[in-house]
Amino acid sequence: MASLDADTGTEREAARSGLKRDISGRMLYLFILGDVLGAGIYALVGQIAGKVGGATWAPMVVALLLALLTAASYAELVTKYPRAGGSAVFAERAYRSPAVSFLVGYCMLAAGVVSASGLALAFAGDYLATFVDVPSVLGAVIFLALVGLINARGIKESVRANLVMTMIETTGLVLVVVAAGIMLGRGDGDLGRAAEFSAGTSPVVATFSAALLAYYSFVGFETSANVVEEVKDPTRAYPRALFGALGTAGLLYVLVGTAASAALPADQLAGTTGPLLAVIHATGVGIPSWLFSLIALVAVANGALLTMIMASRLAYGMGAQGLLPAVFAKVLPGRGTPWVAIVVTTGVAMALTATGSIATLAETVVLLLLVVFLSTNIAVLVLRRDHVEHDHFRAWTALPVLAAASCVVLMSRQSAQVWLRGGIIVAVGVVLYGVTVVVRRGRKD
Repeated sequence: MASLDADTGTEREAARSGLKRDISGRMLYLFILGDVLGAGIYALVGQIAGKVGGATWAPMVVALLLALLTAASYAELVTKYPRAGGSAVFAERAYRSPAVSFLVGYCMLAAGVVSASGLALAFAGDYLATFVDVPSVLGAVIFLALVGLINARGIKESVRANLVMTMIETTGLVLVVVAAGIMLGRGDGDLGRAAEFSAGTSPVVATFSAALLAYYSFVGFETSANVVEEVKDPTRAYPRALFGALGTAGLLYVLVGTAASAALPADQLAGTTGPLLAVIHATGVGIPSWLFSLIALVAVANGALLTMIMASRLAYGMGAQGLLPAVFAKVLPGRGTPWVAIVVTTGVAMALTATGSIATLAETVVLLLLVVFLSTNIAVLVLRRDHVEHDHFRAWTALPVLAAASCVVLMSRQSAQVWLRGGIIVAVGVVLYGVTVVVRRGRKD
């Protein structure tokens, strides 16, 4: 896909940053894998089955391929411009418009905060009810407060927590596959269901309809662009970690989806908010409900932690660029974490937990991210004329073109309700940008 040569210039970027380079290539791989795995597969495999039938693997493969197209654009731009701020930095360089840069960064930031809100609600839902019964919004707020404290503790501590949680959530997915294998081995279940599509619809239409939901299961890889200033040797480490993590997640998703379809019919999977727990029950292998619920909670918590790391680092980067008030660029002495950005993003996420369901928030996240991805894929082509001093990853030219087209196709599949909610969020961003510009001009005068 591209060549990877020695990094000769990114150390100068590190010298200009107030953040510490504490993330190794292996830690980055687990960071991305942990962010991709999580609530998507643990909560949405049932809804995917409801759209496509038993062939849940088909939309997952399609979604993986679409995600890899955009991931190639991120690999090129992140290694070319290794700075916190991610898509907002790319938009600034490509379009030379502070307004466009702000809008892209804002959509990314909003998507992260909205996603964290949905994950918090997922955490405080049925899986948590296995242990304690608390109002979902209250549980979500308490959970987000704990996530904020871990985030403020430090990137090294946050990523170390991610290492443990990623291993736990991956173990949970492996348990589902093994349990289904045991079920099939004793003659129960039906592997043939994995080749069945929903009756009355075209397999192609059903697959692409479900791929929109499956796509949500793969988003999260883009968050890694916002910790690149804290990665050791990003030119070598970032592409390997990015593609390796997406490939690993894709393989696990296909195996888990197939196992779920073999264990339960599509209508039963679609009728539960805890589909993988239902699969474990159906296999009869004796895994305690409390144990699997605990694993699911860890998976959701991990996704929320990494999402809030992204949101706070993005707010920090936008503050450093002047797209948000400069106070967002303040870091804790000694810890080197952007504490103002962490406090603000955590507070907004808490407020959003009372505004919608998990499904509505998830669909809104996808729409906002598709806007960001479209901008990033176009930016790759625009910035080909911009040369930097250090070597970096370079994607085949056809890939960002196909990636941009895929974003348009997926956006066209969104409902009017999701477009309305997304439009309101973007409108808030436009107002915020206008206020920022007025205040900045007032200070100059």
